[in-house]
Amino acid sequence: MRELLCCPVCRGPLSPDWKCNACQAQFSAPDGIPNLRLAGDPRTEIVRQFYDRAPFPGYPAHDNLTAFRARAERSRFVQLLDRAIAGDARIAEIGCGTGQMSLYLARADRQIVAADLSRGALQLGAAAARRYGIDRIEFVEMDLHRPALTPRAFDVVYTSGVLHHTPNPQLAFAALTQLVRRGGILVVGLYNAVARIPLRLRRSIARLTRFRAVPFDPVLRERLHEASRRDAWLRDQYRHPEEHRHTVDEVKGWCSANDVEYLRTFPSTVLGDESEQLFTPVVDDWSVERWIAQLGWMWTLGREGGLFITIGRRR
Repeated sequence: MRELLCCPVCRGPLSPDWKCNACQAQFSAPDGIPNLRLAGDPRTEIVRQFYDRAPFPGYPAHDNLTAFRARAERSRFVQLLDRAIAGDARIAEIGCGTGQMSLYLARADRQIVAADLSRGALQLGAAAARRYGIDRIEFVEMDLHRPALTPRAFDVVYTSGVLHHTPNPQLAFAALTQLVRRGGILVVGLYNAVARIPLRLRRSIARLTRFRAVPFDPVLRERLHEASRRDAWLRDQYRHPEEHRHTVDEVKGWCSANDVEYLRTFPSTVLGDESEQLFTPVVDDWSVERWIAQLGWMWTLGREGGLFITIGRRR
């Protein structure tokens, strides 16, 4: 999969010993994970250190491949995404964290690059890949603002829970579009400005009590006896140093500005739309209906932080 990687400085090809053949920049691969990350701005560095201290999401103790896949398949979106992606696709997951989506999608003849800022998170993902016996995946340390991925080389670029933690999510979105081939798919998960309201209310109460009480959080209740996973959720959702929230119309504007055809969201903003084809355009998309749907997301998505998915196709 070396052809899918490039020098983050000049985009030149990399030699087997991680040297750029064009600008001669030298990189390394400690523990078998290439370090192609260039120094970032102070805000990005704060986020990187945040996840190095507490990689997210964690893996349960004594996990195995069967249990991992069963857990992932509880998500209807994960099932539909796996079904929509071709068996020989080239996939990049940007901000993969501990690599759980990448590991799930690593089947058939797919080639997957799982990239993240946090080496601690990548090490957990690589360890899980070894434990599960999955080898069609390359973990890479990099910054999405200076990507070490070959432009327009990927059939699918997936990122979820990442852009809203960057200093400028719109610029980060634009950078990702350059990685997708023409006709390829971009899948972006973001906090929704409306659906996030319940968690923001819980967070206000938590801050007032200095986090001694976090009311009505179902994920914390489920992880009551899993201290490490509970703490990881608490840090990611309630104590993150950088967070932005977005509406569907805002992200549609990003698509238009970057030559990406907006296809749909998951969940759909069209009432009654139950299409199982994630990569097909939604029919009869109406702005009023989009706002009604987002209000409803406070109940349906508020449980896990109000994250929604936007899917587009690169023109």
